[in-house]
Amino acid sequence: MKGSFVCCLALLVLGVIVAGCTDTGTAGPASAATPTATAAAPTEVAASVSATPTLSLGGHYIQKSYSFHNTNDKYTENLRIDNQSWALVYTVTPLSDDTAAGWFELTITNVDSKKSQTYGYGKSYANDTFQQYPMYGTGSYQIAMKGNLTKIDLDVAERRP
Repeated sequence: MKGSFVCCLALLVLGVIVAGCTDTGTAGPASAATPTATAAAPTEVAASVSATPTLSLGGHYIQKSYSFHNTNDKYTENLRIDNQSWALVYTVTPLSDDTAAGWFELTITNVDSKKSQTYGYGKSYANDTFQQYPMYGTGSYQIAMKGNLTKIDLDVAERRP
């Protein structure tokens, strides 16, 4: 009985060592370095950086680009969201050196509840070229977009945990 206890204890210690669950100070991955900002040369159009971490996306409902060359360009997308946790992510590329002339507006409406939310770039909105919004709710949605002198890369997708 005593011999089997010692044998089990030795196997347990050996299993812990093999699994890498101990810190010997020399093995194991190096700790991740925290990224630091570096000074960049000034540019005419500066892209803003989102303060929130990028959402991890899964299956896509929409992944398209839209170009708005004048104020008459409008697009509408209808989709059915079947996942409770999803996201709306877009990147704006100005098509003009005159940043005041370029703008974009996106209104997403839950067709069932008639509730809507509007996001945008330029005009009365922030000039953040990358924007992401977590969404919570299944159902039918309509996305209405309009703008001027901008290109939009839109991604509507499930969010991963």
